[in-house]
Amino acid sequence: MSSRRPKLILVYEPENACFERLVADGHVPGRAAEIASYLAQSTDIAPEFDALAAACQTRGLSFAPVALDDAANLLAGEDPKTTLVWTLTDGIAYFRGGAAPALARLNGLKLLGADDALFALCQDKFRSGAVLGALGLPVPQSGLARDGRWLAEPPASPAGWFVKPNRLGAKIGIWPDSRSRDLGHALELSRRVFAAYRDDVVVQPYVAGRNARASFLGLKPDTGVEALGIVFVESGSDFQTMEDSLALYGDTGEAARAAGTYAEPVLLPVAASQPRA
Repeated sequence: MSSRRPKLILVYEPENACFERLVADGHVPGRAAEIASYLAQSTDIAPEFDALAAACQTRGLSFAPVALDDAANLLAGEDPKTTLVWTLTDGIAYFRGGAAPALARLNGLKLLGADDALFALCQDKFRSGAVLGALGLPVPQSGLARDGRWLAEPPASPAGWFVKPNRLGAKIGIWPDSRSRDLGHALELSRRVFAAYRDDVVVQPYVAGRNARASFLGLKPDTGVEALGIVFVESGSDFQTMEDSLALYGDTGEAARAAGTYAEPVLLPVAASQPRA
């Protein structure tokens, strides 16, 4: 049995490192900043590293945050019997956090969260929807467009369509007119997204209703739905935009605070909003 102290390694991709890489790859700085804002969780969690280390200390663990670019060398020297890898950021297209689970597996290290195959699949909305549909799960039918042409045509929709980038999150590439009343406008949005981010768009039937967010953290193998947290997100409109997201987190959130435009949506637990029987 290993005598080394158990260690939790947090692997994160820094927002600024992503920005610099995107600019070097030819992205306009303004658009690169929007894309990199997806990694604001890394910027926001850095001031909490000391608190995380203290929490680990009380539980007999050592804690080591490591930037993604340094992870390969660090993980190669860790003991598989005593090391747990926590990947904070994902990504296979614009972001590279999906490499961390693969690096953990390469070195035989245990991983907190999804494995590398899921990290790669779930970064692509169209492909993940196709896989889930093939497994018999209910998913919205989607069209796929690239720079003004259909790769897969969307289904008919009397309520119109919603258009969003295929491989980006955090509301990046979602604008006030992302709800489209006609497919010609949907294709125009695909041109705009491709010009700005070099990405395809998924085009799905628009569904009216309240914006909801679901989170699940299962700490034990038998964890059930009691660990599922669902909240309504009230932001003053029927969907949030990239501007809403940029005003909340990381470097762009700090800029919004300085400009006086910072505004958080109201989170209302779904259970608390239901009428009693």
